[in-house]
Amino acid sequence: MTLKFGTLTAIVISSPEIAKEALTKHDLAFSNRQVLHITTALGHNKVSMVWSPVCDHWRTLRKLCSTNIFSPQRLESTSKLRHKKVQELVNFVGTCCTKGEAIDIGNVVFITIMNSLSNTFFSMDLAHYYGASDDYDHGSHQNFKELIEGILDDAGKINVVDLFPILSFLDPQGLRGRCEESFKRLLEVFNDILEERMRLKVLSNKSSFGGTCCDVLDSFLDLLKVYESSELSRHHLLHLFPDLFIAGLETTTSTVEWAMAELVHNPKKMAKAKEELLQIFGRDENPKESDISKLPYLEAIVKETFRLHTPIPILFHKSNFNVEINGFKVPKHAEVLVNLWAIGRNSSIWSNPNSFVPERFEEWKMDTKDNNFEFIPFGAGRRMCPAISLVHRIVPLIIATLLHCFDWKIADEKKPQELDMREEYGLTVRKAQPLLLIPISIN
Repeated sequence: MTLKFGTLTAIVISSPEIAKEALTKHDLAFSNRQVLHITTALGHNKVSMVWSPVCDHWRTLRKLCSTNIFSPQRLESTSKLRHKKVQELVNFVGTCCTKGEAIDIGNVVFITIMNSLSNTFFSMDLAHYYGASDDYDHGSHQNFKELIEGILDDAGKINVVDLFPILSFLDPQGLRGRCEESFKRLLEVFNDILEERMRLKVLSNKSSFGGTCCDVLDSFLDLLKVYESSELSRHHLLHLFPDLFIAGLETTTSTVEWAMAELVHNPKKMAKAKEELLQIFGRDENPKESDISKLPYLEAIVKETFRLHTPIPILFHKSNFNVEINGFKVPKHAEVLVNLWAIGRNSSIWSNPNSFVPERFEEWKMDTKDNNFEFIPFGAGRRMCPAISLVHRIVPLIIATLLHCFDWKIADEKKPQELDMREEYGLTVRKAQPLLLIPISIN
């Protein structure tokens, strides 16, 4: 259907057949994104891997990430790091368990994933668990989490300037101004980290060639000397890191929180998942990334969470020229919205579409690649999320660990059927109310 949002023409696609035609046959026509006003803060949209148009610069960034962050070799080499961060989560939850304290699942998962990313990129933590031991060093990066959350909150709001661009100089809601201030502070954090790393490289007199890179930042700094400055510069790197953190944190955190909420809401399905984990790992061994393939029901839980609570409810694209799809004309510059939320709840595709039924994915062996357009939680085509392989490792690992190491009950003595499962719409589909659970020790 065609909608008019102010001066903006929007084409909404809500069927897998049309989505497939748009994102495969006409992938080039819809390869760019409608730039949101908030993303123009500090000119971020011009160098961003998420918002810049398909061009040589964009291809360089995608290749950089695919090779140095999300390649199978890099992910395998950083698996011990992720296990360490998940073990720190277990230790924190164990402390809360001893005290009988409730845990905000979304908050602790956010911190776990943030520190997994920051250690992969920079070999350092950027946040700490609230209420943890006083031995934690609350340093200058402690507000990093608040900066990321603030940008995510503003990005998920409807901005009147996107509908009426003539108002852009006014910024009537103050969203761009607030985002610009947050971006400045965020880039200062990344710049300080980069400056310190460059200083250490000079002091150690480390060769830029032939040496083994310790983390992603080291490899990026080495590549700066290989690429022409026009293709990859320090400015590009500083703006790449916010893309990686912002895109990765919100979606993965939301998925884990929804999965835990659905399992608490459906105790029989949680019991089935815990029994599978017990059969594979016994009582004394914790889950590992390499063992996820041995847990078909857990994988089905993750897929069902992607379907019912898709990480990104709507894919944003823009038509680069006039296109005809299935007899309908899509005008140049129209915003093309692929409604994944609607596709995931289409009753002609899914039986009981509004119910959490992981068993459907035990029977229907569907993956999250772009081969099955009934189920494309990471998008499709050339704008497909580059971090799929990482998500398939960290999300099931965290869910499996939380289920295997602890029993859970809802805070405030609520019964499973009383759990608030309302959705809040924005950049992602969040839980309207945070998931507060009390961990219980497994004897």
